[in-house]
Amino acid sequence: MAGLGMRDIKRRIKSVNSTKQITKAMELVSSAKLRKAKEALEKTKPYFNSMEETIHGILQNTKGIKHEFLTQRDIKKTAYILITADRGLCGGYNSNIIKLALNHMENKERKSIVAVGSKGRDFFRKRHYDLDGEFTHISETPSFSIAQQISRLSLELYKQGLVDEVYLVFTEFITTINQKPKVVRLLPLEISEDEYKKESKTMISYEPSPEAVLDYLVPKYVDSMVFGALVESATSEQAARRVAMESATDNAEEMIGNLKLVYNRARQASITQEIAEIVGGAEALK
Repeated sequence: MAGLGMRDIKRRIKSVNSTKQITKAMELVSSAKLRKAKEALEKTKPYFNSMEETIHGILQNTKGIKHEFLTQRDIKKTAYILITADRGLCGGYNSNIIKLALNHMENKERKSIVAVGSKGRDFFRKRHYDLDGEFTHISETPSFSIAQQISRLSLELYKQGLVDEVYLVFTEFITTINQKPKVVRLLPLEISEDEYKKESKTMISYEPSPEAVLDYLVPKYVDSMVFGALVESATSEQAARRVAMESATDNAEEMIGNLKLVYNRARQASITQEIAEIVGGAEALK
C-alpha cells in the first residue's frame, strides 16, 4: 500500500509540475503583451483626453445649444457597448465587468447589447438579451478601424431612434494589480452642473455654427471614446491574466512542495517498515 501511495503521489507531482510549466509560460506571454498594451495606452490616452475636453469645452461655451446628440429623450431602450475578453484564465476580469453591467441594467426596462468579446456575447446570448452587434477576436489587438465600426453602429442605432441612450462598459487600467470596471454614458452627451457653472476664460466662435461643429466632432468623439476603452480593456485583460497566471504558478509550486513532503514521509515510513521487517526476521532466525 505504501508503494502504491508513493506512485500516486509521484504522478500527482508530475501532473502539477506540467500545469506549472503551462501557467509560467502564459505568465511570460502575458507580461510581454502587457508591455506592448501599456505602450499603446500611453500613446492613445492624450488623444482620448483631448477629444473629451474639446467636446466639453464646446458644451460649456455654447449653453442652450439644440442638437440631436444633446436632446434628452424618454428612455424606452438602452444600448450597452460591453467590452470583455475573448478568452478566460484572467481572474475576475470578465465576471467583474459583466456584474457591473448587470447592476447598471437593473433599472432599465429594455436593454440592447453591442458585445465586444466572446465572453460577454456568450453570457448575454444565453440569457436571451437583444444583441444589436457583436465583435469578437479583437479584445487583445484593438484597432481604430474596429472602434469606428462599433461607434458607427451605436450612432446609427441612436439616430434612428432604436435606442434612446448609449453606455460604454469597459475596464479602466490603473496599475498592473488594479483594474476598475467602469460605465460611461456616450449618448446623449451630457455635462455636469459643476462644469456648466464654470466661467470660460476664452471667447470661442464656432463656424459655421456650434451645431455643425458638433455634427463633425461627435462621431470623432465617440470613435475616440470607444477606441480608448478598447485599449484600456486590452491592457487590463493582460494585466489580469498575468496576475492570475502568476498566482496559479505560485499555488502550483506550493502544492508541489506539500506533495514532496508527503512523498518523503511516505518513503521514510516505507523504509522504516522494511527495516523493522528485516530486524524482525533476523530475530526470528535466532
